[in-house]
Amino acid sequence: MSDFRLEVFYTVARRLSFTKAAEALFITQPAVTKHIKELEERYGNKLFERKGNKIQLTVPGQLLLEHTETLFSIYRDIDFEMNALIHKKEGDLRLGASTTLAQYIIPPMLAGFRKKFSGIRLKLLSGNTGQIEKYLLDKEIELGIVEGRSRNPEIQYTEFMKDEIVLVCAKNHPLAKSGELEAAQLKDYKFVQRESGSGTLEVIAHALKAIDLKLSDLQVEIELGGTEGIKSYLVHSGTLAFVSVHSLLKELQTGVLRIIDVKGLSIERNFYLVHLKGKADGLAEVFMRYVRQFHNLK
Repeated sequence: MSDFRLEVFYTVARRLSFTKAAEALFITQPAVTKHIKELEERYGNKLFERKGNKIQLTVPGQLLLEHTETLFSIYRDIDFEMNALIHKKEGDLRLGASTTLAQYIIPPMLAGFRKKFSGIRLKLLSGNTGQIEKYLLDKEIELGIVEGRSRNPEIQYTEFMKDEIVLVCAKNHPLAKSGELEAAQLKDYKFVQRESGSGTLEVIAHALKAIDLKLSDLQVEIELGGTEGIKSYLVHSGTLAFVSVHSLLKELQTGVLRIIDVKGLSIERNFYLVHLKGKADGLAEVFMRYVRQFHNLK
């Protein structure tokens, strides 16, 4: 439905590469250049500028990108709503979500989904990433949403949304005032940590390698099986913990927990929609389309 030139522009803008955009769209690089030039002539503005070997968006280009994202979101909305009208969906959908997602991210989506598809009955199982993948392999669920970095060859992984894991402490902790520490100083403090098998723990371990640290370098005072327990323990102890920023909204607003910046350490991850290899179950596909629209993903 959209102007293909806008699709070309959007692809270049997201990748900041004419070559990569051409590969993604299965067209030639001269064709990409032609479409961008036509848009620039139409709007009377340069959309990209070159900085050395790289390109970046100009101010008009950034503005066009914002409008293009809005436009594509509307197109997705139209497609989704019209499809829902002609394909009435009913039945049972069994979902699984790792703990952080099940507690802080999934519930609003489930509520919105039920409003649109009242004929679909939902059941949600929660657990760590390893447990959710096992539920999937054992066919106890049709679709999972997980936070780990694992790659089981029997499972299809689709990026869902991004997350950041941050270091936190109680408001009365000595680090709360400075709000930062050197990476090497992590060894000097006691931690409360997620249990083995947690997707969060796996991501933390991977990030620590980049600063020449291992999980075993940390002084773990206790392991707990959920984020709520970890946050409560932090409030009543002198420990530190790595947790998802999505889980901290209330505590940051009230000030009971503080984020500590670790110099040189950034822990970002993707959440994934997972199903068994091959085409997803019909109702699972409906849910996947809905949550992608919910987060304005293309």
